[in-house]
Amino acid sequence: MSKPHLLVHEKKDTVGVVVVEGLKAGTDMLCVVTHDNSDFRLAAKMDIPIGHKVALKDIKKGDTIWKYGQDIGKAIADIAKGEHLHVHNVKTKRW
Repeated sequence: MSKPHLLVHEKKDTVGVVVVEGLKAGTDMLCVVTHDNSDFRLAAKMDIPIGHKVALKDIKKGDTIWKYGQDIGKAIADIAKGEHLHVHNVKTKRW
């Protein structure tokens, strides 16, 4: 298997984490699900920094965001599959 661009922890996750420097819009990302070592491809819709999240599916405003199989927050804007998730479109439920 080639080096992955994105790691996903659980099948139910709606986001993955970028694990390469300099990910550019249009990249055909190799995504690996660590829970079962399966993989899939996803196109990045924008430049995304290492360590940041990417939407694995279209997410609507108000939807729950899943990472590590856990509820980590909610979308405060619509987020398209392949787009960057960060403070501009996600709010943690902790605060």
